[in-house]
Order: sequence, then C-alpha cells, then structure tokens
Amino acid sequence: MAKVIVSPRAVRNLERLIITHSLPDSTLKRFRRAVLPLATFPLLGSQLTGRWEGYRFILGPWRWMIVVYEYHDISDTVAIVAIQDGRSASSATSAP
Repeated sequence: MAKVIVSPRAVRNLERLIITHSLPDSTLKRFRRAVLPLATFPLLGSQLTGRWEGYRFILGPWRWMIVVYEYHDISDTVAIVAIQDGRSASSATSAP
C-alpha cells in the first residue's frame, strides 16, 4: 500500500475552502475517506495536462472538489499537492 501524504499547501487549500465555502465540521473526515483509495490504487485519478502535467486528480468529498496529487513509484508515496474548487477558471482541470 502506498503512503498518502498531504502537503502543507494542500492543507492550507482545504482550510481556505472550509472557510470560504462554509463546509461542514465533517469535512476533514470526508476528505480522508475520499483519498483513502489512493493508498491501494495510487494511479486511480485521471492524468492532468498543461501546467499540471505529471499530476493526477480525483474528486474529493464533493463533485466540485479537485484533489491534485502525484505518485512517486520508487517510494510508493502519493503526495497530495493541491485541493481546488473545480468550478474555478484557474483550477487544474480548466481549459487553458
């Protein structure tokens, strides 16, 4: 099983979304549950292109929440690098 780590940047992203989107108290628990499959299936997410080339993404606990990560096969580690609102024009899944 891969080790799943959350970068400080991603933690800040999630904290900001909790405040700006008035997310419920259960958000952290829901987030953990949403990323748990990455430990078993680290290539689960779709590949990103453009400036996010080399990264993958899955949807978080809500369909609009984009969890951007990279998988390091040598260390068998999934590093979550960003958490974004996919409805934003600047999100990793937006067209250039």
